[in-house]
Amino acid sequence: MYQFSYAEIMEDGVADSKDRERQVLDRSIALLASAKRQQGYSREAIEAIYYTRRVWIRFIEDLRASDNQLNDELRANLISIAIWILGETEKIRKRESSNFQGIIDITTIIRDGLK
Repeated sequence: MYQFSYAEIMEDGVADSKDRERQVLDRSIALLASAKRQQGYSREAIEAIYYTRRVWIRFIEDLRASDNQLNDELRANLISIAIWILGETEKIRKRESSNFQGIIDITTIIRDGLK
């Protein structure tokens, strides 16, 4: 039987976590892109906003956790981005904006940074 070292297990755990994060961001981007293609405040827009808000709220919770291993500056920057995205989704929800592309662009940058 092969024994995995703790470091190998932890590295796999981090890789799996990043992969899951990429997947949820991919889904958010796809939903936002679909909503952007629709006219007005559509069912797709509602779904995209709801999903995107849940993702970023969960990211904020994770970033605020005391056991999060990212450095403080990166955590603060990601929380600031999350707050901006939540604000933009709220503007869309209130029909004050249709800035799906801005959210898509920022989310894509974050997703692409997960390597």
